[in-house]
Amino acid sequence: MKKRRDQGVRRGALVLSMGAAVAMAGAGCEGRPQSATNARVSPAVTGPAVVEIDLSRGAPESSQGGLFGSPRGRTHADLVEVIGAANERQTTKGFFVKLGTAGLGLARASEIGRLLATIRKAKKPVVCHADDLGNATLLLASVGCDRVWVSPAGGVESVGIAAELVFGHRLLEKLHVEVNFLQVGKYKGAEEPFTRDSASPEARQSVEGALRGLRSSWLSAIAEGRGKPGLADIVEDGPFSPEEAKAKGLVDEVGYADEAREEAKKLAGAERMSMRFGGGASPEPVSGGIIDVIRVLAGPGSGGEPHVAIVPATGAISMGGAPSSPLGGSDGINERDLGKTIARLEKDESTKAVVLRIDSPGGSALASDLLWKRLMKLRGDKPLVVSVGGMAASGGYYMACAGTKIVAEPTSILGSIGVVSGKLAVGKTLDEIGVTTETIAAAPDPVKARRATYMSPFQGWDEPTRQKVLGSMQSIYDLFVRRISEGRGMPVEKVGESAEGRIFGGVEAKERGLVDELGGLADAVTLARKLAHLPDDAPAEVVGEGSGLLDLLEAAEDGEAGAAQESRAAKAARQAAVDALLPEVGALLPEVARYLGSMAPFLSGERTLTAMPFGLIVR
Repeated sequence: MKKRRDQGVRRGALVLSMGAAVAMAGAGCEGRPQSATNARVSPAVTGPAVVEIDLSRGAPESSQGGLFGSPRGRTHADLVEVIGAANERQTTKGFFVKLGTAGLGLARASEIGRLLATIRKAKKPVVCHADDLGNATLLLASVGCDRVWVSPAGGVESVGIAAELVFGHRLLEKLHVEVNFLQVGKYKGAEEPFTRDSASPEARQSVEGALRGLRSSWLSAIAEGRGKPGLADIVEDGPFSPEEAKAKGLVDEVGYADEAREEAKKLAGAERMSMRFGGGASPEPVSGGIIDVIRVLAGPGSGGEPHVAIVPATGAISMGGAPSSPLGGSDGINERDLGKTIARLEKDESTKAVVLRIDSPGGSALASDLLWKRLMKLRGDKPLVVSVGGMAASGGYYMACAGTKIVAEPTSILGSIGVVSGKLAVGKTLDEIGVTTETIAAAPDPVKARRATYMSPFQGWDEPTRQKVLGSMQSIYDLFVRRISEGRGMPVEKVGESAEGRIFGGVEAKERGLVDELGGLADAVTLARKLAHLPDDAPAEVVGEGSGLLDLLEAAEDGEAGAAQESRAAKAARQAAVDALLPEVGALLPEVARYLGSMAPFLSGERTLTAMPFGLIVR
């Protein structure tokens, strides 16, 4: 896949002479690569090489600009691109994958493992080294690596799959906080984190069912990848010491990364390493033609050769963007920005198909529906393939069902078709510490007066208000089910069998008709090319936020200040500090925030959500 890069142009610099534009783009832009005679290639050593992939800091779904964000060039889409491009290079004779103590999600680990397995089948050796192997990285290594190494002081922490649910009922009760949450869908579990000390039978049944599906896929993939069926009975008995893991056949060798690297070179018959992903990765060739400069500056919609556009959609869904994180930046899908991207891609004649990469627990019901409408319009004009990463739940699935086809991993989580609304009221809490509130309403009728403050943080809902809110939620739930029916071409009754807030692993979701194919991002791109009648080597470009001059002009029209855009240099400096001091925390926190943030749109004023009420992080 070829990637369209964010140019890092400040929003205030709107008037550019052609000379200035060319100079700026030549210094920091990567366009669509041209022929070898046209390309400006960085000096490089030639000859047989082992490609090194460093996953020790992970490969998240999207680039994020916060304090613990990940820079461009290190996302999952980048990794898929790098592996494919490196495998096609004639000088590539093998791969070395450094896992470190990486914390990857099961869905991404599954796809990376399959991509590496394809390289193994082409008789190019793949050697992997980890300091510690966990559930996901063991899956990756088992499926994708000919030889698996682990550090002498490390181990294999394959301990089975589980999800932990957090309940704050007793704390809220001690603080006298009134809980006002309603749900449509008996498996949704929206109130439970606030009103119970453990999961209800319905919520437990839903979560257990999804986890059983993930476990089955996980165990079978490890056993088949290692070619040892008996491993399925052993894997969950960890943690294993390095020597024990080797004795049981989970790894092949115990040693350090440099030793494993030397083995990779020996098996490949190569003397040099070529770092292509992670710290110190070599840049790919950049194009130098004026057409590429103009195309990249203009962004989507500027024309060019026929291609597939890949659009990342990660995090909680909201109308205007997820609330800012105290750690800096924000993460999420907002209707305004994603809607503009969809509209531009629809008009872009060179974009022949779109792959929407979703990893979302849901969010705003309104934003989800508006984006569904935009996506259905796009689908009417060109193929729209949805690729599901770790999760397409609730509002995430609301968007996904607009796809011409949906592709998900066996270890993806899908469903949670239901609706949540509510608030926490702290009036009694304040009263306990000597703070009182008084409401003065315009309406003389007491019922109407209370309704005027139904979203007040100081008082709870009376029964008439609860019934009114519930009626509104039922209307949105019915709309949700109809949208899925229309998007998937399924009868409403059939959708209802998988609704009510249930969640499913990818395999069961396919059996229920919620998914068309099992696979990853690369499979989705291949399918998109096929549906658009494009050749197998047609380029695929990742469309990111702020990727072109049109974004700058639109931002100016909207009155957004240029100072609000953090400079590229500042982001790079902050990222360097995080990489040096807190790499593990830096890789983990964005994922935690994303999966626990499905209810965050409430903080932005959204009152009805199609969102996962539990934060599920499955390792």
